[in-house]
Formats: sequence, C-alpha cells, structure tokens
Amino acid sequence: MDSTVTTGADENIWGGGNRPLAASYGKLMMWFFLVSDALTFSGFLASYGFSRFKFIETWPIADEVFTHVPFFHGNFPMYYVAFMTFILIMSSVTMVLAVDAGHRLQKTKVIWYMFLTIIGGAIFVGSQAWEWATFIRGDYGALETNGGRILQFVKADSGERAALADFAKILEEDRVGHEKKNGVWFYQGEALPSYSLNEVTEGFKSNPNILIRTETITAEGEKTLLTREESLKKIKDGALVVEGANLVRNEYGSRLFADFFFFITGFHGFHVFSGVLINIIIFFNVIIGTYERRGHYEMVEKVGLYWHFVDLVWVFVFTFFYLV
Repeated sequence: MDSTVTTGADENIWGGGNRPLAASYGKLMMWFFLVSDALTFSGFLASYGFSRFKFIETWPIADEVFTHVPFFHGNFPMYYVAFMTFILIMSSVTMVLAVDAGHRLQKTKVIWYMFLTIIGGAIFVGSQAWEWATFIRGDYGALETNGGRILQFVKADSGERAALADFAKILEEDRVGHEKKNGVWFYQGEALPSYSLNEVTEGFKSNPNILIRTETITAEGEKTLLTREESLKKIKDGALVVEGANLVRNEYGSRLFADFFFFITGFHGFHVFSGVLINIIIFFNVIIGTYERRGHYEMVEKVGLYWHFVDLVWVFVFTFFYLV
C-alpha cells in the first residue's frame, strides 16, 4: 500500500493546469523564446571564438581598433565601448525598478522608469550605429597583399599609426573610377580609395620616417614592426589600397573579424532596437492606463525579461570582442 502523502500545496505547484509554478502562459512563452535565442547567440559566439583562436596570430587587437570617442580626437581605447556598456546596464537597472513599481501598482513610477529605460536603449543603439560608421570609414588606411594580408604604416619616431594622408604622394595619373568589370550597378559615389597603390608606394619610399607593421602578433602581444630595409622590401607585396572595413576587406586585419563584428553586433543591435520599440509601446500603454485597468503590470515584467536578456548577451559580446 502506497503510504506517500500528497499535500494540497504540492498539488497546486506540480499538478500542471493553466498556471504551473504560478507562471502565466505569456511569461512561460517569453522564457521559451529567450532560451532559444540564447542558444542562437551561443552558436554565434562559439563560432567567433573558434575563428579567433584559430587565427590568433593575425587577429586585430581591439585596443587598436576601437579607439574613437565622438567629438574628440585622439587615442581613447575602449572608452566609448565602456560607456555604451554602462548605459545599457543602467537601463537594465531602471527596468528592474519599473517592474517593481508595477508590482506595487505605482503607475507614475512605472512611467518614469520605463522612460529612462527607453532613453538608455536609444543611446546604446545610436552609439552602436556611430561605432559601425566609424569602423566602416576607417582612419588610417592600409595595403592588402595578394595573399590577403594587411600591411599597416607606423611613424618611426613616435611609434604611432600613420595614415595614408600623412605620406602618400599625389601623382598625375589617370584613375578609372568605373568600368564594366567593376559592376554595372555602380552609378555614383567614390568607387576608388583616396590614394592609388602607386601614390602610397612612392610616398612611402620618399619618407624614411614611415615603417610597415604586419598582421602577425609577437610574443609581447603587439603587431610585428619591420625595419626600414624590411619595409622597403615588403611594400612590393602590396596589391591594393584598403580604407576602413566591410564584409570583403578590413584595414585593421583579418576580414573574418569584420564579418563577425558586423553580424554579431548587428544581430544584438537589432534585438536592442526591437526592445526599444516594444518598450515604447508598453510605455504608452502604461500612460493610457491599460495595465491599471487590468489590475496588474505583467506585460512590463515580460518585456523586462527580454530587456535583461539583451543586457546579459551584451556582456558576453563585450567580453568576446573587446576584452579577450
């Protein structure tokens, strides 16, 4: 005879029904979505990690890539990325406060905390768009060899990166901006880099203060800097001029880095942008009293789960791309 005694509390918790573990259907579906999305991001980051360590000797150094701050000129490695991260984390804090105020049915506080969350998300999305534009445009320029390697330029006296504009020699030569082989779809804009290969090469030869730095990372964790003699030999390997980064070429180093950067940060940015739009909808619903009439603010809690997930994913993206 079975002597197990089942209490009423056990039956309420584990008996199934419409609200197992007191979780509504909507909240349960949000958790299912977040788990599936977490697996998607995990796959992307795992792919990035594999490529990162497979080509570790030529991978771009984040401190040398993300050095820009809006309205300021100079070298500020990781400052603005850290600011973006701080803003996103603080928006998660305001979302927690909004959910707590919703539990207490404090409409005014929910409105203000939701508003601050939206502002934080908008700042992050705008900052990421600016970072993309800066990454695509580039600052210095480089040469790419026939083998796909990147040759960067450095000032010998200071050790700082040298832009092509610092030494390239303007030559009187015809530069064809558009031919049929270059794509008949191109009709306007600048199809050519700012300087031709000959202009960069001649300018480099006439400026003894410029050295070449290769992609290969030394044991000290720095790019390999060639001597002047080695640089003069290496410049002959240059095949084309590269400015900025895209899905095909990358002046900072391995093109795989740019591919993963655009894809993963873009995918995360789409999540943040979507979250901002959803938060705006919920925000106006709170203002008109939709959830007050329902007697609960569960919708705020559900969108809060999504927002916390987006923040948590960024912590991993930030670690993988910028810190490792």
